[in-house]
Amino acid sequence: MSIHDVLQKYWGYPEFRDLQEDIINSVLEGRDTLGLMPTGGGKSITFQVPTMMLDGMALVVTPIISLMKDQVDNLIKRKIKATFLHSGLTLAERRKAEDKCIYGAYKFLYVSPERLSSDAFIDKLRFMNVRLIVVDEAHCISQWGYDFRPSYLRISAIRRLFPDAPVLALTATATPDVVSDIMQKLEFKAQNVYAKSFERKNISYVVRQCEDKYAELVHVLKRVPGSSIVYVRSRKKTKLIADELNFNGISADYYHAGLDNEDKNDKQNKWKTGETRVIVATNAFGMGIDKPDVRTVIHADVPNSLEEYYQEAGRAGRDRRRAFAVLLVSDVDSRTLRRRISESFPDKYFIRNVYERVGNFLDIAVGEGYNNVYDFNFDLFCKTFNYQLLPASNALKILTRSGYLEFIEEIDTQSRVMILVDKGELYHIPGSNPDIDKVLQALLRTYTGLFSDYVFINEAVIARRYGLSQELIYKSLLQLTKLHILHYVPQKRTPYIIYTTSREEPKYVVIPRSAYEDRMAIMEHRINKMIEYAYSDSKCRETMLRTYFGEKEVQDCGNCDVCINKKKNAANIASVDDIIAGIQYMVSLKPRSIYEFIDTLSFNREEIINIVTRMVDDGHLKFSPEDQLYSKP
Repeated sequence: MSIHDVLQKYWGYPEFRDLQEDIINSVLEGRDTLGLMPTGGGKSITFQVPTMMLDGMALVVTPIISLMKDQVDNLIKRKIKATFLHSGLTLAERRKAEDKCIYGAYKFLYVSPERLSSDAFIDKLRFMNVRLIVVDEAHCISQWGYDFRPSYLRISAIRRLFPDAPVLALTATATPDVVSDIMQKLEFKAQNVYAKSFERKNISYVVRQCEDKYAELVHVLKRVPGSSIVYVRSRKKTKLIADELNFNGISADYYHAGLDNEDKNDKQNKWKTGETRVIVATNAFGMGIDKPDVRTVIHADVPNSLEEYYQEAGRAGRDRRRAFAVLLVSDVDSRTLRRRISESFPDKYFIRNVYERVGNFLDIAVGEGYNNVYDFNFDLFCKTFNYQLLPASNALKILTRSGYLEFIEEIDTQSRVMILVDKGELYHIPGSNPDIDKVLQALLRTYTGLFSDYVFINEAVIARRYGLSQELIYKSLLQLTKLHILHYVPQKRTPYIIYTTSREEPKYVVIPRSAYEDRMAIMEHRINKMIEYAYSDSKCRETMLRTYFGEKEVQDCGNCDVCINKKKNAANIASVDDIIAGIQYMVSLKPRSIYEFIDTLSFNREEIINIVTRMVDDGHLKFSPEDQLYSKP
């Protein structure tokens, strides 16, 4: 079976997109490969297709839990066996998935990067038939990348367990420095980069200088029809702006990471089907969502970097029709951006203080905690010690980069169930009652595969379908768990702390230059480039983006606001020259009244009067006693 046969059989596509086939062939030849593909370029196909042709499995490292679950669900729908591991799973779930991988039950194992720090996982991994190592969001391995994660540095050690398995590193946004760093950190045997141009011919990049962003947002959305994403930086603003748009007759909804899964799915589906025209969201929205007909992506707040901006703006126009990426900028935005630098790097004394109090909050003794995973109620932690959320969060991120712990922000874990007994035993449950029987029957009618593995369930769906209350379903499933009939893991949302070293005394906590001063300098560089993009009115927007990502000899796009203004100005200059030439020709024949110019020349009346007045003021024309104009000799 060829790669084209695999593509057609499992994905139903007749041909590959640009660059996909080259990357797949490189992987099948056993070569370490870096694929640099902008958002919407079809990265997942580049490792899913070759894995289906290998006699083992792919280990896929990705930091985005929601995207991990979406990809596994999509593979399962295509009758491809896949599973995932992250800190939100129970120990029993992780062990079951790992054992099945050892026995060859899966073609794909998705893992979060912190799993690579678990000795227990590594001991199991040794016995798996890993034929391809995939590193998604590969810029996270580079300290020059905009989302550096120390846990990615462990991937090179995983390589040594499988010396014959090539590495496929994938990212949508990387500068030349980051590209080189990725290959070095992943110990590529030879440099091998497949890069797709960052040019998006169908996207017009526009910056709008405005003080009233709400009014400009409404103005843009009323001028450009079709589906839209509006990005903001706070959860509170998502609802405020959505309400403002609805008030102005524009169908809108809001989305952020704090919503529960059912709300997220409902809002996302209404937007994807067109029931909702505009989704106002934080950057939690967009990963893995392939809606081709987005006509505008509007940033009401300025992102921290061109990497973030390009990735989010690139969700517009995937159908290759004309689309617009609009950035709304006010006078205060540059100050706000520069303030984010100091907010992102709080004082080192404060960072050590946060480290000490995390240990106290989790009740971990000095010298203990190494390699343990702890549920971490971040909001309660901040309230307990009177911390503001943003400085405390950034302190934890710096401690993560410094190697003392890993702070994993909120992971949504959907409810799941596995039945532990044989089918026959379900009819003789001790301590059962009619309500429990109803819930069990509803569960069996709604979901399949419950006897062989954990199955994700939705209590609200069961409740609506069978007229039961969600509270009754919850209590019944807990009771069945106590009776060891099934294992029910309710949905929860929680951050995690993983201690990557034993707890230290705060005076021994060293914040290295690479985690603080160097990162601060990198952030400052990125923010300066973002400010330059946002406030420049002389450079082509797309040229600025493409040169930032290392492309050479880039031509101006002709479609952004700067290029369009240049065309207008050029047209105005041409018309001025033409008017002057027409006036000079007419007066060279004989003196003329101003009305003759207006009646004869095919230009705007006001423009002709203005240019005639200027030519008189400059001494190029002179009035005769009869109020006629002639050339000054």
